Amino acid sequence: MSSKPTSGATAAGTTKPNRAGALVPRAGRLLALAGTAAAFLGVAAPAQAETREVTQVTGSSTVAPFSRAVAEAVGKAAGGERVRVASTGTVHGFAQFCRSNGLGNPDVQDASRRINAGEFALCVRNGVNEIMEIPIGYDGIVVAHRKGLASPNFTLAQLWLGVAKQVPRDGRLVPNPYTSWRQISPELPDWPIRVIGPPPTSGTRDSFTELAMIPACRTAPEVQAIEEAAERTRVCSTVREDGRWTDAGEDDHAIVAKIANGADGTLGIFGFSFLEAARDRIEGSMVGGVDDTVETIASGQYPLSRPLFLCVKRPNIDRVPGLKEFLAEYASDHALGREGYLARIGLVPLPAERLRAIQDAVRNRVIMDRRPAG
Repeated sequence: MSSKPTSGATAAGTTKPNRAGALVPRAGRLLALAGTAAAFLGVAAPAQAETREVTQVTGSSTVAPFSRAVAEAVGKAAGGERVRVASTGTVHGFAQFCRSNGLGNPDVQDASRRINAGEFALCVRNGVNEIMEIPIGYDGIVVAHRKGLASPNFTLAQLWLGVAKQVPRDGRLVPNPYTSWRQISPELPDWPIRVIGPPPTSGTRDSFTELAMIPACRTAPEVQAIEEAAERTRVCSTVREDGRWTDAGEDDHAIVAKIANGADGTLGIFGFSFLEAARDRIEGSMVGGVDDTVETIASGQYPLSRPLFLCVKRPNIDRVPGLKEFLAEYASDHALGREGYLARIGLVPLPAERLRAIQDAVRNRVIMDRRPAG
């Protein structure tokens, strides 16, 4: 995020006010003609055809519970709904968020990873070029199992060998032959490999791939021997398709239920906040010898820790009812502070000095001034 406000930004695709009303007196015909022209030119329809009474939030299922809690606080203070939150997954959320600057698309994107270069380019191409990127805290990707079982201690390499579609054997890459964790290491439990993980549309899947699978995979000589970088990435990030990895939906609560009620040794991969909410039924495994705790996630010691974000269309703050209040409430000590209500439902809070910087950025409406890498 930029450390100072960027001024003078003009949204690409902004048009001059439609003056057809002076030529066509009938309002119905005016709106129909304006809508047709907007669809043909790929620009927003006039303001009177795009009104909205609530702020729309989309994106990450991991961030959604925090945004819903903030939305409820805003609605309670206002005496009615002001913010509506949908959980669509980070990938689908960015596709909606970046579609246009018009009010037919979301104002806020919940994201369990940073916006990537392709998404940023899509936003800019569609005129969404005044984006506030707001870190809200940290999350850990947990490897959970049913409560009461002895917790394993996985290395990143062992997790990759358990879930990857292709693994090294005898100097070449072969379809994954492992059916139990004990086959991978005698130090792991003799549980059948059954993993319920986030779907490809999820930012949690992207983060698990980036933090666990790719780093472990790239150390294998068989992978290093692959000449094309794109092919190495494909091999490292593709999960097995033999039924031992199951893509769950965007409802992380459903994953929790399957782990808690499932057969011994079934693992679930999801955000730390869902583990916190269900510790009476499930518990997390160690990763790299580190427990998944608030302290280890906030410090980055836990190998699968990651920051969480909001992306906000700055022009909409003054156009959409509820958005200004939503951002002010989100950035408040009452919500985002170490003793705030978001920490009580599983968000790992930012350090105090970082929170002050975020609050200043929200107050000054600072936008991204660079293209993300990768």
